[in-house]
Amino acid sequence: MKQFGSGWGSGLLGVIIFSGSLPATRVAVGGFSPLFLTSARAVIAGCLAALALFVFRQRRPTRAEIARLAIVAGGVVLGFPLLTALALRQMTSAHSIVFIGLLPLATALFGVLRGGERPRAPFWIFSIVGALSVAGFALLQPGEGSGFGNALMLAAILVCGLGYAEGAVLTRRMGGWQVISWALLVALPAMALLSLATLPGTFDDVPTVAWAGLFYVSVFSMLIGFVFWYRGLALGGIAGVGQLQLLQPFFGLALAGLLLGEPVAWSMIVSTALVVACVAGARRYA
Repeated sequence: MKQFGSGWGSGLLGVIIFSGSLPATRVAVGGFSPLFLTSARAVIAGCLAALALFVFRQRRPTRAEIARLAIVAGGVVLGFPLLTALALRQMTSAHSIVFIGLLPLATALFGVLRGGERPRAPFWIFSIVGALSVAGFALLQPGEGSGFGNALMLAAILVCGLGYAEGAVLTRRMGGWQVISWALLVALPAMALLSLATLPGTFDDVPTVAWAGLFYVSVFSMLIGFVFWYRGLALGGIAGVGQLQLLQPFFGLALAGLLLGEPVAWSMIVSTALVVACVAGARRYA
C-alpha cells in the first residue's frame, strides 16, 4: 500500500513538472531556434544523466535494451521537444496544451502495437470521439494556430506516446530514472553535434525569460520530471498511474494563463474537458 501511494505521488509530481514544459518552451523559442533549443536541452540533461549513472554505478544496457532506448530517445528526447518547439512558433502554448489531452490515448495505442494488448470495443469509441473533438477544436480556432502547427503537435503526441510506451516496458526491468538517463546518453553524441551546428552567433540578445525556459525544459522537463514519472509507473502500475496524464492539460492551461498571461478561451477548456473524458473512458476499457 505504501508503494502504491508513493507511486501515485511520484507520478503526480511528474505530471505537474511536465505541465510546465509547453509554456517554458514557448518562452524559450523567443530567444533560441527550435533546433538549438531541442539539442541544447538534451545535452544539458544528458550530461547530468551521465553523471548520475556514473556516481550510482549503473549497469550498462544490453544490445536489445539499447535498441529500445533509441526508440525512447527518438520519441521523448528528440521528436517531442523538436516538434513542439516548431509548433509553438505558430501557436500559443494554451492552444498546444489541448493536444496533450491525447497523450494518454497515444500511449495506450502504442501499448496495443508494442505490448499486444487487446482493448474492448468501447475503447475505440472513446478514442474516435476524443480524436474528433481535438480535430474539431483545431479547425474552429484558425486564429490560434496554423494547420501546419496543428499537424506538428499531433506528430509530437504520436512520437511521445511511442517513447512513453517503450519507456514503460523498459522500466519494469531497468528502473525508472535509469531509462531516461540511458536514453539521454544514447542521444547525447548526436544532440551535441546538432547543438554545435545550430549554435547562435551571439547570445547578447537572448532575453532572460528564454534562458529560464531553457533551464526548465533541460533540467525539469527532460530529466527530473521523468525520474518521478517513471518511478511512479514502476511503483504504482503503468495503467493506473498513466491516467494521471489526464490532469496535465488542466495544469498546463492554468500555467499558460497565470505565468504567460495568455488568454484561455472557454472553447479550450471545454475541448480539453471533452478530451479528458474520452481518454478516461478509453483507458477504462483498455
